[in-house]
Amino acid sequence: MKNIGQFIRKYRSLFVMGVYAVFYLIAFAYLEQRDGAIHEIHFAIDAYIPFCEIFIIPYLMWFGYVALTVCFLCIKDQEESEKLVGFLMMGMTIFIVVSAIYPNGHHLRPAMFPRDNIFTRMIAVLYAADTPTNVLPSIHVYNSIAIMIAVKRSKCFRGHRIISGLMHALGISIICATVLIKQHSMLDVILAFILSALIYSICYGVRVGEKNTHKRYSFSIKN
Repeated sequence: MKNIGQFIRKYRSLFVMGVYAVFYLIAFAYLEQRDGAIHEIHFAIDAYIPFCEIFIIPYLMWFGYVALTVCFLCIKDQEESEKLVGFLMMGMTIFIVVSAIYPNGHHLRPAMFPRDNIFTRMIAVLYAADTPTNVLPSIHVYNSIAIMIAVKRSKCFRGHRIISGLMHALGISIICATVLIKQHSMLDVILAFILSALIYSICYGVRVGEKNTHKRYSFSIKN
């Protein structure tokens, strides 16, 4: 038990994120199975965005992109990981609340795939596992933005331009993938950017009313 306590104290951000992830997945699973009418999400530009099945690759890479980066920073950069975990938790909680009080979804998925290949088959599996509901704002987009911010700020990536550049390129590819494989409306993406800006001002912004202090909000779970 002593070793467990020491591990939790040393990697407290990782522990908190793990506990929160359980809560989030339970809440999301409940919302996905909930019956009832939904508000259709649609943006005019959606009709002009092509379906591009190869983007299923970066879309699926999102899971490792977020999870592995969070784990890495929680171990290597405690200060930055606390801000990242706070950023993720606040945005994901807002997403759950929005989905609970404003059930939403879209009808953007193609009735038939224009081609039959390994990528469209992968998308078919994704479509079967993930309903086109509870999409506003896009958590794929929001969490990708959070990771890119953390990579930009963390001391762990300073001096590693190639790795940092690849991380940002993957993040941008994931964001593009959300609309190119018809998992999200462009409105979901725009609102994810707006939410990111608002949460960024809380986690990283200067405190309201403070002059020349340069103090910033940071998520902390220290005793």
